[in-house]
Amino acid sequence: MKRYDLRHLHDDFYDRMVELIDTGLRAEEVGIFLFEVGDFSAIQKSADVVKEHGHELMNSLKFNEVDWTIVVKKKAA
Repeated sequence: MKRYDLRHLHDDFYDRMVELIDTGLRAEEVGIFLFEVGDFSAIQKSADVVKEHGHELMNSLKFNEVDWTIVVKKKAA
């Protein structure tokens, strides 16, 4: 399990998240991604991006007043 802080990317974290899943996680490994929520559209979009790339969204929750975490399991290719 690896944890990645993407808050510094604000609303532009999707490509970096996919890159980290693809290169930073082994097949079936879980990653925790922390990002900053603006207008809440990032929550649904992040779930959509994970699904589009064939991985599994295991959890999504509010971390504090402005931050959100998602837990992603990388699927085998």
